[in-house]
Amino acid sequence: MKQYLNLLQRIVDEGQWVENERTGIRCLTVIGEEFKYDISGDTLPLVTTRKAFYKSAIAELLGYIRGINNAAKFAELGTPTWFANANENPYWLKNPNRKGKDDMGFVYGDVARNWPASDGNTIDLWQKVYTDLKKGKDDRGEIVTFYNPGYFDKGCLRPCMYEHIFSLLNRNLYLTSVQRSVDAPLGLVFNAVQVAVLGRLMAQITGNTPVQATHKMINIHIYENQLPGVYEQLKRKPYKLPKLHINPNIKSLEDLETWVTVDDFELSEYNHHPAIKYPFAV
Repeated sequence: MKQYLNLLQRIVDEGQWVENERTGIRCLTVIGEEFKYDISGDTLPLVTTRKAFYKSAIAELLGYIRGINNAAKFAELGTPTWFANANENPYWLKNPNRKGKDDMGFVYGDVARNWPASDGNTIDLWQKVYTDLKKGKDDRGEIVTFYNPGYFDKGCLRPCMYEHIFSLLNRNLYLTSVQRSVDAPLGLVFNAVQVAVLGRLMAQITGNTPVQATHKMINIHIYENQLPGVYEQLKRKPYKLPKLHINPNIKSLEDLETWVTVDDFELSEYNHHPAIKYPFAV
């Protein structure tokens, strides 16, 4: 992914230092970037200049679709990414809304599947969009969002990639995903996979044709302790993108909610450089 490496280089060359209050670690930061992923075929926008674990990213996406709000349940799906924010975030540990070990609170998929309505009921945003797209309908509001400022105090973390907008043109499906905060060495690698896979999945289960996914990013940063790894990664020449096969038996939202696992996604032709262990900021 040349666009990814170009972004890393841009942050190194043009980034400004910002003190991050939440983590206490300085970041080199730039504002504004947009990636476009071709989702019409089977290629996957997965970095090749280091080894990346695509199944963990897909497991997290499945958890968002299912509305999971517990780190241990995410781990059961195949991703341990939420243990730190659920159990090590000082703000969340002293929050009276926390229900105990591994509880994430009202975040991400839980918000989307239980969006508070004005009448006291809730709205299932995933179900609404799925139903419309399956009918070939686009009301210009086919949006799944996790961003609800009125409930930030009830969760361990504000959503980073917080919105997915689906658009149909003559049964051709386009996805636009918006991310407010981007950890370029770590989070972006996960999120790029999730955007591309989500676009393909939604097209597959709604009977539409996947065309393109656009990934819009706002605050993009490299933490100071990640810079040695970035310098190493920028020296490496990327390989050809790998291919991802998605089980064709996945045919509905209910399938994604119930029996689908990371084993239904098979990567091939993934040539990559050695792993780089980037530190994760909580």
